[in-house]
Amino acid sequence: MKKVVMAFLVMLIIASCQEQKKIAFVNRTEVINKYQEKIDIEDKFKAREERFNKKSDSIGKAFQLEYQQFQVSATKMSAQKQQEEGQAFNQRGQILQQQLQFEQQQLQQAYTIEMDSVIMHMKHFVEDYGKKNGYDYIFGTSEATNNVMYGGEANDISNDILQGLNEAYKSKE
Repeated sequence: MKKVVMAFLVMLIIASCQEQKKIAFVNRTEVINKYQEKIDIEDKFKAREERFNKKSDSIGKAFQLEYQQFQVSATKMSAQKQQEEGQAFNQRGQILQQQLQFEQQQLQQAYTIEMDSVIMHMKHFVEDYGKKNGYDYIFGTSEATNNVMYGGEANDISNDILQGLNEAYKSKE
């Protein structure tokens, strides 16, 4: 009996001597959506996309007008000439379409690269924040992945992270 009590006491002493880990979590969706750098990048690309759409619409309308003019003039052409001109016209249309698709892909790739950079800024900031503030773990949660099923408000450092990220971003400008 004494051995059981002694073993229990030893386990109790060992358990009480272990230090508590400092743990927090960040709502990544909330932070990233309110992060000024991300907002600025979205605004920049929204403007680029609008310019691209206007250019695309303008090219499309000009091409349509050209096609209508071709249809009118084609009635005065021989069948062989109509076919030759029609094929040349279709090739120009395909080339224009390919160029526009290429430009759109480049725009999307540039956006993805800049957004990946924003995510990396946030990740590095959270790492530095954790080290500077003595955290052992900082978990992330988002609408897509819920690594934290529940966390008390006291452990949610999302606002601190957002504020620090935005201050760091402002100081770069």
